[in-house]
Amino acid sequence: MGSWKITCRLEVEREISFRTECGLYYSYYKQMLQAPTLVQGFHGLMYDNKTESLRTINVLQRMNIYQEVLLGVLYRVLPIQKYIEPVYFYIYTLFGLQAVYVTALYVTSWLLSGAWLSGLLAASWYVTNRVDTTRVEFTVPLRENWALPFFATQIAAVTYFLRADLRPPSERRALLVIFASTFLFSLTWQFNQFMMLVQALALFSLDSLDMLPAGKATRLYAVQVTSLLLVCALQFFNSMILGSLLVSFNLSVLMARKLQKNLKTGNFLNRLGKLLLHLFVVLCLTLFLNNIMKKILDLKSDEHIFKFLKAKFGFGATRDFDANLYLCEEAFGLLPLNTFERLWDTLLLRAYVFVLCVTAAAALAVAFRNLSGAPGQRPPGNVGNPTLRLKPETAYNLAHSVLFGFLALSTMRMKYLWTSHMCAFASSGLCSPDTWELLLKATRLYGPKRVCVMRTLVPILTLLYLCYKFWPGVMAELSELREFYDPDTVELMTWITSNTPRTAVFAGSMQLLAGVKLCTGRTLTNHPHYEDSSLRERTRAVYQIYAKRPPGDVHALLRSFGADYVILEDSICYERRHRPGCRLRDLLDLANGHMMDGPGESDPGLTLAGHPRFCEEIRRDLPSFTALFVRVFQNKTFHVYRLSRNK
Repeated sequence: MGSWKITCRLEVEREISFRTECGLYYSYYKQMLQAPTLVQGFHGLMYDNKTESLRTINVLQRMNIYQEVLLGVLYRVLPIQKYIEPVYFYIYTLFGLQAVYVTALYVTSWLLSGAWLSGLLAASWYVTNRVDTTRVEFTVPLRENWALPFFATQIAAVTYFLRADLRPPSERRALLVIFASTFLFSLTWQFNQFMMLVQALALFSLDSLDMLPAGKATRLYAVQVTSLLLVCALQFFNSMILGSLLVSFNLSVLMARKLQKNLKTGNFLNRLGKLLLHLFVVLCLTLFLNNIMKKILDLKSDEHIFKFLKAKFGFGATRDFDANLYLCEEAFGLLPLNTFERLWDTLLLRAYVFVLCVTAAAALAVAFRNLSGAPGQRPPGNVGNPTLRLKPETAYNLAHSVLFGFLALSTMRMKYLWTSHMCAFASSGLCSPDTWELLLKATRLYGPKRVCVMRTLVPILTLLYLCYKFWPGVMAELSELREFYDPDTVELMTWITSNTPRTAVFAGSMQLLAGVKLCTGRTLTNHPHYEDSSLRERTRAVYQIYAKRPPGDVHALLRSFGADYVILEDSICYERRHRPGCRLRDLLDLANGHMMDGPGESDPGLTLAGHPRFCEEIRRDLPSFTALFVRVFQNKTFHVYRLSRNK
């Protein structure tokens, strides 16, 4: 018995390291492993009644967890159970994908520059800037850690596909890789549609400026839509995918082409006018199609994202709880300035700015010339004239980098899409003969030997600097063993497992409840996967435990979701991590129309609450509380109360 307790405790200590949504996703991998048969495992996910109490949901439709399903199947089928534990099989698979990620960056850089040294520099920059290029070492099961390696592979394949000297068989093979990587990227991350929309905007911009072949752009649009629709089918026709802006935009681009003939003919002013009209037509068609689709599907799953964007970019203040919840999170704020300091120290930002300026100047000149002359007068294989060249694959990577750069600057969480590509783009520019040829010609120092010396010497010196300054730190970090220690959470999970029925329903913060599901298997009222309108409403209701509400109201709300126990956290009730106005209790007060605690002026229209804060008042054990809530567990961090069945 003692040995069993030690084993269970070690497992709990390991599992609570998967914080917030990471724990929720990993729980489905665990569920597949614990199911008596694979068929029952699939059935349990398709008819799940433990993720949301009083509801049966199809987890495969709601969430992007096919990777957990696949790993669960592989672990059960392959003869590896004696050699590796399930958790390490999961982690090592993800770490293996990061090797694919770095390889894709290497290939992209090599394709752009034609030099293997460029790929080596890209990989070195990725490692030395790992704090800003990946989150995999801290949050292993995050969806982006699964998806970004496939996205990087897709970018490498697109870079190859856009080359001018490809034969038809090579084009078909490249398209196949693009389709497969786009499909896997879309299957593993719920935000795939927004990332691919940015990519589609890059393609649209270049196509409109005649900087890449229109036929290839059309095929890339088709691959995006086809991949997304296939994922939609696998996710049991998830309405959020069907109603995505990406599908509407790509269809609008193709329709606008049919409506507007001879778009790329005429003089500069004529073409500019046609281009502006084309932009207007595509925008109107996109909004029209998207609104029609959302009305047909009654889609509300992504409305919180647009509320957040509206508030973030200053289109009016909001008291909406969901929008403010995102606005107050550091990950959804502007990119911190210390990010640029770190990137500057590793020389990455310096090289990136240099390459970006040179390439962007060439792109602007080429775009102007394309708008001024007939496409047929330009030499095949390059965009522009013989004295000023910009290859289609270089133009694409420039547009990709710029657009994802703007995305990263506006939202810190998205920086990992930009910084990783920055490594490939900067290194390719330093090693590319085109960059140095353009620069040396501009300074009247051009010579073939000088180009060769510069594209070789500068990357080598950069690599030597990185090895001298950062290699010892990388090796020291690899040799360091870190331990995740959270005894209060371990004590809570152990108590729940030992002292509550397996059918018990728990209410609390969505971050903590993900761990409750993973470590104890108990049923939840809410969870961190926020892409469902009814779940967001449920979460707001459960969070009234941190608002100024009477005990009877809170009890009625929790019981309406079937809750048997509620977990209160001191770190939320007495939160100090966020600034005043961004603490969870402040967001709830604002949404409820109540004045917030503390000094300072409140927004007009807010009133004093008629009741004290629930999470504080319940500790006084007043009769009005003890009749409805009985404290059954507490430690320095958590307080668990059992709800009475009858009010």
